[in-house]
Amino acid sequence: MAANATSIWLCADDYGISPGVNRAIRDLIERGRLNATSAMVVGPAIGREEASALKAAAASSPRCAIGLHVTLTAPFRPLTMHFRPIDGGMLLPFPKLFRAGLTGRLDPEVIRTELLVQVASFGDLFGRAPDFVDGHQHVQLFPGVRDAFIAAVKQAAPKAWVRQCARNQPLLDRLRTPKALFLDLLSTQFRSRAARAEIPFNPSFGGAYDFSGEPDFAPLMQRFLQGASDGGVIMCHPGLVDDVLISLDPLTRQREREYAFLGGEQFPHLLAANKVTLG
Repeated sequence: MAANATSIWLCADDYGISPGVNRAIRDLIERGRLNATSAMVVGPAIGREEASALKAAAASSPRCAIGLHVTLTAPFRPLTMHFRPIDGGMLLPFPKLFRAGLTGRLDPEVIRTELLVQVASFGDLFGRAPDFVDGHQHVQLFPGVRDAFIAAVKQAAPKAWVRQCARNQPLLDRLRTPKALFLDLLSTQFRSRAARAEIPFNPSFGGAYDFSGEPDFAPLMQRFLQGASDGGVIMCHPGLVDDVLISLDPLTRQREREYAFLGGEQFPHLLAANKVTLG
C-alpha cells in the first residue's frame, strides 16, 4: 500500500438488474477491481443462486462490502401490496416520485414499510443485514423519502452506513456538472438527518456524470479519484448488455465501457498515480 494512500469504496450499483450486469460485477470483485456492490432485491436477476454467487465472489476479496440498493422507481414493482403511489402496477418514474415528494404526496409510513420489506428480503437472500444502504437513482435523498429511509435503516440495519452523494470538490468544479450539483444540494439535508440519527455516511462521493453522451470513462475516473477522501464512495455501473437489461434500463453500452476500463490494465495504474486503494 502506498504511503498516505486514500482508501475508498468503489461500488458497482444495480446487482440484480440483469444476468449480464451480475456476471460483470462478480468478475471485477474476484479480480480485486471493486470492493463494494449494492443489490436490488426487486430486480429480475436476483435470487438465492445469484446471491450465493455474489457472496462467493466477495469471499475471495479481502474487503468487499455488499449493500442494499433500495429501489422505489419504475420500471420495477414494489414488494408491498398496498404501496402508493403506483402507475400501472409499477413504481413511479423518478421525476414523478421526486415531484410527489416535493408536494407532500408521499406517505412516509408507506415508504418506510416498503423499505423495511426490502431490507428483510436482502436478509433472506444473503443471510445477514446489508453492510450499507443506498438508493437506485439516488431516491434516498428525495424529499418525502429521506426521513422514511433513515428511519428504516435505523430500525432494520442499525450497523449499516448510508450513501450521501455530495462531492469533495471546489465550488467552481461542482458548478460545471448540473446533475452532480443537484445531488450535492439534496445531500445537505440527507447528511443532517443521518447525523441526527447517528447513522454513519461516506465523507465524499463521485461517479455522477451524463450517461447519455457515452463519454470516455478514463478521464471521468481520474476526476472522481482526485475528489475522493478516505472512506469515500465512487459509484460505477459496469455490466454486460443482455436482453433483460435492454428491457429495463437505458444505460447499456456505457456499462460495457465501464466494465472494460475497470477490468483493463490502465485502471490499477490510475489508482496508484492518485495514491488511492480499494480497501
